[in-house]
Amino acid sequence: MGRFFYAPTIYTFDSNSFEMFFGLLKKIVLYFVAVTVAWVLIYRFVNPPITWLMVQRSMERQADGKSWKLEKEWRNFDELSNNLKKAALAGEDAAFMEHWGFDFKAIQKAFEKNQKGRRIRGGSTISQQTAKNVFLWPGRSWLRKGFEAYFTVLIELLWSKERILEVYLNVIEMGDGIYGAEAATQAYYGKSAQSLSKSQAALLIAVLPSPLKWSPAKPNRTVYYRQGLILRNMRRLRNVQFD
Repeated sequence: MGRFFYAPTIYTFDSNSFEMFFGLLKKIVLYFVAVTVAWVLIYRFVNPPITWLMVQRSMERQADGKSWKLEKEWRNFDELSNNLKKAALAGEDAAFMEHWGFDFKAIQKAFEKNQKGRRIRGGSTISQQTAKNVFLWPGRSWLRKGFEAYFTVLIELLWSKERILEVYLNVIEMGDGIYGAEAATQAYYGKSAQSLSKSQAALLIAVLPSPLKWSPAKPNRTVYYRQGLILRNMRRLRNVQFD
């Protein structure tokens, strides 16, 4: 009875195969860059209608048996209170007007605190948060961080600082189903974001690290403490001017 031997198939790549592979890869990269640059350029002039986070949060509400909730109302940059703009910088990114999307000193401080075993702290700038909120999906992964850095560079190159801050203040999550400064100030203060006082603006920004847990309507000790720090930092930003 004869014996049968299995000879494994060995695939080899010649120079033509490598050229085809890298040619295809080059086309994919060029297509990706072209599409994303066009996307960012469009949002320089057109306000983002919705974000992945807004959709996810609404779906989570429905999964919990609640109704779809998405409250937002866009306000142009000059329609937002300067107190709110300075509070955002004071509470989230004091070096926003000077850096090019990344605050390496803040990143280093966050890394040192996290290495000491303290509560995990991020070093994301307003530009990074805007890139993440507008163009990417929620979550934590190295892949998403890589895309976040890429889109941060793009918006810093293609948008003005005022546009970045405008978009940030209009899409940021500020409560359960509440997005943007106008919807938040209407919900919590019954007024427009154009007329926020320093104290109200600082309190609104103070809840941003945990907007589903904290509320400006019922601030706890931690929120009041953060509000005090933001008000103090706002005084240091008195010379910041917005066009």
